Amino acid sequence: MSGAALIAAAIVVPVLGAVGIALAGRWPNLRESVTLATAALLFACVVALLPQVMAGGRPQLFLLELLPGIALGFRVEPLGMLFALIASGLWIVNSIYSIGYMRGNEEAHQTRFYVCFALALAATIGIAYSANLLTLFLFYEVLTLITYPLVTHHGDAEARRGGRTYLGLLLGTSIVLLLPAVIATWWLAGTLEFLPGGILRPAPSNEAVGLLLALYMFGIGKAALMPFHRWLPAAMVAPTPVSALLHAVAVVKAGVFAVVKVIVYVFGIDALAGLRSADWLPTVAGFTIIAASVVALRSDNLKRRLAYSTVSQLSYVVLASALLTPLSLIGAVMHIAAHAVSKITLFFAAGAIYTASGKTEVSQLDGIGRRMPWTMFAFTVGSLSLIGIPPAAGFVSKWFIFAGAAAAAEYVALAVLGLSTLLNAAYFLPIVYAAFFRPPPPESEMHGEAPWAMIVAMMVTSALVLGFAAYANVPLALARALAGG
Repeated sequence: MSGAALIAAAIVVPVLGAVGIALAGRWPNLRESVTLATAALLFACVVALLPQVMAGGRPQLFLLELLPGIALGFRVEPLGMLFALIASGLWIVNSIYSIGYMRGNEEAHQTRFYVCFALALAATIGIAYSANLLTLFLFYEVLTLITYPLVTHHGDAEARRGGRTYLGLLLGTSIVLLLPAVIATWWLAGTLEFLPGGILRPAPSNEAVGLLLALYMFGIGKAALMPFHRWLPAAMVAPTPVSALLHAVAVVKAGVFAVVKVIVYVFGIDALAGLRSADWLPTVAGFTIIAASVVALRSDNLKRRLAYSTVSQLSYVVLASALLTPLSLIGAVMHIAAHAVSKITLFFAAGAIYTASGKTEVSQLDGIGRRMPWTMFAFTVGSLSLIGIPPAAGFVSKWFIFAGAAAAAEYVALAVLGLSTLLNAAYFLPIVYAAFFRPPPPESEMHGEAPWAMIVAMMVTSALVLGFAAYANVPLALARALAGG
């Protein structure tokens, strides 16, 4: 198949899969078989594009003209290739996990869940392959809308309240900040295409660039920069597979992906490096890293702790991108991949704990590692990765971010990264210690592991975390291609 045909297939396959899932809704085994087959076929379509992109090709597909001179367009460049690989690959594992979780907890509306999940992946691929700002904006908003039913899946008052926060903040930042930024870019540059080196030529004034950068960075609400982060912990009312979708597969990754893409292809690394108007961004990202880590440390609810950990880790990507050095940009891209496999493992473990024991609080986890050793092994692996312990995935990405900060003599950034690492250890390691080295309470109910599908999924993602070095050449090559223009 040609590159254009593979791009079209990657977007159409999950949409057709959603239709098939809906038609098979009365037969759970068939419905879930269609889900797994769709996920596998999508991954195959994405992987088929990898050789072309690695060889320097940029497959593209342009459809109808939405505005004069602006078409609905798709172009696969290194960053989008990596994002699509992450999203499509982890969808397969998440689907296996979802079968165990949704059945184990006897969740209602399972067909709707799988349909929305498939449509969310279609929107994610549209974001990953977007060739211009308008295409990115449209699919970005579709992703927000299609994940709303997933966030409010339980349908109770708490779910509706969380859904309102989720929808309100993400749509609000997009309409009030991101859309004006896109319009201003069109007015200044005369184009919305993503081009290496940026499109703001000649560069507007220092103040105009600073204002435009602020509109983008805060308008991309899915990146969860403070103070526009509250949607993320609010969305934890959703079932755990949805939390995994939000934190690892699609939504937050769409946010930091958009941040990196705008910095590289709209502003241009070299152009921003010569301006003082971008100096505020590392400060905001650094504050978000530390403040979110402190909130995570004080949170007893396990999913809330993981949610604020995600807010912190996302700003690693923003901070690394804002340092504007090739090494830090490589670190930002690598951290998108490392955080994805690490955080999905942690959420899988949290969902397994809830399914098997009904426990949701950190203070309830004493001794649980003796009853759920596979689950807590996975949790330990994910934790060590986000702390940055080798050979886990997080060590690799943090190494590049630290190296980039050191190369740029950004000592405040180095201090933020060092303090954040200590805070990561402070909110993860006590959970691991309590699970394995404290006795379970005498009154606690006896239980074993979660359903086998959930265990299999956790072991797969744990292997991806620990074996990151075995396949790191692919994200590293893509990251270097991005950093090189």
